[in-house]
Amino acid sequence: METKEFIYDQHQKHLDYLNRLEFYTEEIAILKERLSEVTAKNTDKEVLKQVEHFQNQFIIQRNNIDELKHTIKIHENELQMQVAKNPTAVDHRKVIVDDKNQDFIRYFEQNFNELRKEFNLFLRDWM
Repeated sequence: METKEFIYDQHQKHLDYLNRLEFYTEEIAILKERLSEVTAKNTDKEVLKQVEHFQNQFIIQRNNIDELKHTIKIHENELQMQVAKNPTAVDHRKVIVDDKNQDFIRYFEQNFNELRKEFNLFLRDWM
């Protein structure tokens, strides 16, 4: 069954998603700084192996963020085109909801939170 919601509500969701993703982008930068601190203080092979693991994870998460942002911006452009085609009564028109973004954001946040927990345990052991 197709779910529909107002264009403005979809737009608000997109803004919320983009803000959340920006937060995670900034958090990755902070986590990378902390990782650099660990690297500067520890040269043990086991530590460097874990450092590489987290570096790779941060790259993967950053790529996921970029992909999500791109997808959301495509959807936002589609909404803008619909409004441009027919600006009349835009507050009352509904569009089909694409739950994939919401599901992907939820999945991303769960994974990121698990990574953050794992990283904090690593910091606890090596800082």
